Amino acid sequence: MKHCFLPALISILFLLGCSNSTESTTTTAPDAATPAGQSGVQDDESAKDVVKIAAGSKDHTTLVAALQAAGYVDALSNAGPFTVFAPTNAAFDKLPKGTVEDLLKPANKDKLRDILEYHVYVGVLKDALMSDGLTYGMASGKSITIGNKDGQLSVNGINILATIPASNGIIYVTDGVLLPPQ
Repeated sequence: MKHCFLPALISILFLLGCSNSTESTTTTAPDAATPAGQSGVQDDESAKDVVKIAAGSKDHTTLVAALQAAGYVDALSNAGPFTVFAPTNAAFDKLPKGTVEDLLKPANKDKLRDILEYHVYVGVLKDALMSDGLTYGMASGKSITIGNKDGQLSVNGINILATIPASNGIIYVTDGVLLPPQ
C-alpha cells in the first residue's frame, strides 16, 4: 500500500515546488511600443543574433531603422541561419541625398523590403564559401557575385570590412549598399 502513495506524493511535491518558485517567469502583454515578436524576447545571456548585433552597433543605426520600417526585425531575429551583408551608416550616406529618407516612408515599404532582402542570404556563407566569381541567390530572388582578390572579400564590387559571427548566422559589414538589379 505504501507504494501506491509514493507516486502521488512525488507528484504533489513537484507541483508545490513549481508553484512556490521564487523566480518569476511571467511576462506582461506587450503594448504598442513594445515589439511582440522574437525581437521582443529579453535574453542577455545567449549569443546575440544578427539584429541584436546591428542594434548594438553605432555604425548600423540606419540599417536598424530600415529593418524596423520594413518590419523585418522579428524575421531576422529568428533561428535562421542568415548571412547578412550589413552596410554601415557611411555606406548609406553614399546614396544620393534624400534616398534613405524616401525609402523609410511607409509608401515605399515594398521597395525598401526588396533592397533589404537583397542583403540577406538564407544560410551561412562562411569565408571558405566566398570564392571569387561565385554567385548566390538572395532572399529577394536576385543574385550577388562574390569577389575575393588577394584575401579581400567583396560583394558586387562593394568591400567587406569585417566578419561578425552571430547566434543565427553571420554578418559581413560592407562599405556600400547593395542595390538590386532592375
